[in-house]
Amino acid sequence: MTTAPPPAPGSVDVVVVGSGHNGLVAACYLAAEGLSVEVVESDEVLGGAVSTVERWPGVRVDRGSSAHVIVRHSGIVEELGLAGHGLRYIDCDPWGFAPAPSPGVPGPEGMPLVFSVDLDATCASIEAACGPEDAAAYRRFVGVWGPRSRAVVAAFGRAPSAGGLVRSFWPLGAPAEGRPRTPGGELAVDFLGSGDALLDRWFTSERLKAALAWFGAQSGPPMSEPGTAAMVGWVALLHDVPPGHPVGGSGGLTQALRRRLESDGGRVVLGDGAERLLVEDGRVAGVRTRSGRTVRAGAVVAACHIDVTRRLAGDDAPPVLADAAPPIGNGFGLVVRALTDALPSYPGVAPEQALQGLQLLCTDRGQLAAAHGDWGAGRVPREPVPLAMSFSASDPTLAPPGQHVVTIWGQWYPYALADGADWDALAETEARRLVEAVDRYAPGFAASVRESYVQTPLALERELSLPRGNVMHVEMGLASMFAFRPAPGLSGYRVPGLPGLYLAGASTHPGGGVSGNSGRTAARVLLGDRRALPRTRAAAGRSLRRAAARWARARS
Repeated sequence: MTTAPPPAPGSVDVVVVGSGHNGLVAACYLAAEGLSVEVVESDEVLGGAVSTVERWPGVRVDRGSSAHVIVRHSGIVEELGLAGHGLRYIDCDPWGFAPAPSPGVPGPEGMPLVFSVDLDATCASIEAACGPEDAAAYRRFVGVWGPRSRAVVAAFGRAPSAGGLVRSFWPLGAPAEGRPRTPGGELAVDFLGSGDALLDRWFTSERLKAALAWFGAQSGPPMSEPGTAAMVGWVALLHDVPPGHPVGGSGGLTQALRRRLESDGGRVVLGDGAERLLVEDGRVAGVRTRSGRTVRAGAVVAACHIDVTRRLAGDDAPPVLADAAPPIGNGFGLVVRALTDALPSYPGVAPEQALQGLQLLCTDRGQLAAAHGDWGAGRVPREPVPLAMSFSASDPTLAPPGQHVVTIWGQWYPYALADGADWDALAETEARRLVEAVDRYAPGFAASVRESYVQTPLALERELSLPRGNVMHVEMGLASMFAFRPAPGLSGYRVPGLPGLYLAGASTHPGGGVSGNSGRTAARVLLGDRRALPRTRAAAGRSLRRAAARWARARS
């Protein structure tokens, strides 16, 4: 590994627009190859939607993501040696908890579901709550979908080309354990089918199906949509590596990435984001920042929303970028960040079983279907469906003794309401309804809330620069994934017609969530292009300077 030489004043090899985790991942891989890199960010807070701030005195609260799933399977944390730069994850284990529909009632209807890394323990919980047939089916499900989900991991880590998809998924057809090659048609039915159809083929208990559907729905689409089966199948990997929460908050990941970048000579500038791309002779030549500063560079990685990239390019945007119209949708969800004096207490389950991971507070898929139907009609959900997380139970750095941070996520809240209602006026009412939805499963929780910070779809747009409050940037439906993301002509992380401009972030493959994959792939594409082209003037200049230095040392 080499350290990038100091660039000429106002000049670097690469400018990265946006300090979200994908932008920082791209910057780290580029700096590790010896390139000089500067990250420019309009926000005063590092990390975009992977960031943590002191919301109340002594209380650290995530601004966006909290549980990190995909990045823990991508290999990026290990490749960049982020543990050596201060990143430490606390495993969410058990990683999932679903309450009993009738807590305290003797028999299966009174038993919760607890999903842990230990597959035997998970199956024992399913057997107690749902019966032996579903427990055995779940064990088989993990065996079948483990390899399939690992293929998805591989596909997420590559550019979405036909060859890359074949390399990722071809091993699934190989014979194993004396069985014949898996028919391609069976794989196609499963991968292109809906999550609901997959669950109905495997399980009988609606409680189990509701918990797994609510987990799968976190990517955005309802599990009734085609192509959502793999989102359910991801649970198979959580028996290998569970979700994790960085010590000190979600921003621990981006802080570690910054330290890694700076150790390789890179730089992050907060509060002075890009205002305009510089284009000379039909090629990107750097950026002009909001303060009027000019940063010249041979390449720019736009690790921001695709609409922001189009605005930065302005009249220089080629048709493939200017005409791109990926579906952004009508909002995504509403978040309540609650400061409480007690943790949620679920009847019939020990705190260490319920509070370590995702509290999937849904017992019937009809609740999910109704909430999504309301969203489609431009209404707030008549029955909010909560997902709760309380990582202060295992991380004392988040809040002082006697206090806790509980994050409550409610999905399918429309950005634009059909009746024209004002989100600023609705925020407190909808936050209270979401808190009360948790209280139905954990009686007394509402009374424990001392302060709350509400992120409506409008507030998410304002705070995190997420158009229409979509935390995934672009809808995560089948028609917006892989080579269709953010648009077919832009899926290769380049912008045809504007050389030197590269794309990263949730707008690109593999989409939203904390993975870092798009940042790593964008860096690989950029580095591949540099190796295939003649050296840039800056690189040639550095070579001359190094030769001069060697000559001077030889003479001394």
